Amino acid sequence: MKQLWPFLMLGFVILSCKKKDPKEQLKYLSGYWEIDKVEFSEDSIKEYSISPYVDYLEFKDEKGFRRKVKPNFDGTPFVAGTTEEIEAIVENDSLRLYHKTPYATWKETIISAEENKMRILDPEGVIYHYNKYEPINATKNEEAE
Repeated sequence: MKQLWPFLMLGFVILSCKKKDPKEQLKYLSGYWEIDKVEFSEDSIKEYSISPYVDYLEFKDEKGFRRKVKPNFDGTPFVAGTTEEIEAIVENDSLRLYHKTPYATWKETIISAEENKMRILDPEGVIYHYNKYEPINATKNEEAE
């Protein structure tokens, strides 16, 4: 067993250092996301306990869109803003989101995206922390009581 230990450790180090494919994050982006906090700098962080709006993202392959929605108490979303076209492209080992509206275009970088959490870096260096949003359904909660 002592002879296998160095090989096991080497294997662990190699596997843990292996870079993940940034495109793998794309599978987590579709859905409803609410802002948890915004990092303007290390010393300037704004936390959100409740936001009246959430972002809805939907992707089919590398093409998608983002729309601001305002959830209703019955769990149905109310569309609140314009729809932004998005194209997801891997550049420099990062997943970049290219946004396009009739008024502007810009690029954001996905820092991390998992099933229930996401962090996005905008062009000004601001980091947005998102949590997956679960719609509140007041009628469903009343039925459960």
